[in-house]
Amino acid sequence: MNTKTAVAPNWATSSFGEPAHTSPMELSALGEHLDCCNGASGRFFLLWCRVEAVHVFALPRLVSTLVVATLVLGVASLAL
Repeated sequence: MNTKTAVAPNWATSSFGEPAHTSPMELSALGEHLDCCNGASGRFFLLWCRVEAVHVFALPRLVSTLVVATLVLGVASLAL
């Protein structure tokens, strides 16, 4: 015989039916997070994104990247 029991949700809100209040520590953490986010859209954000994209592309191909960079530097030094 298969019996299925219905289990009620076992959770409670932290505000217990009243408006939620934030603690000073939560507001401080939120302020730090917002400062970090605002700093991310600063002056060098686009440059940082480009550098990170090149890094993600080049890291798995480290040996090949070093060979190509050496060749480019060698050709550039011969041209000058």
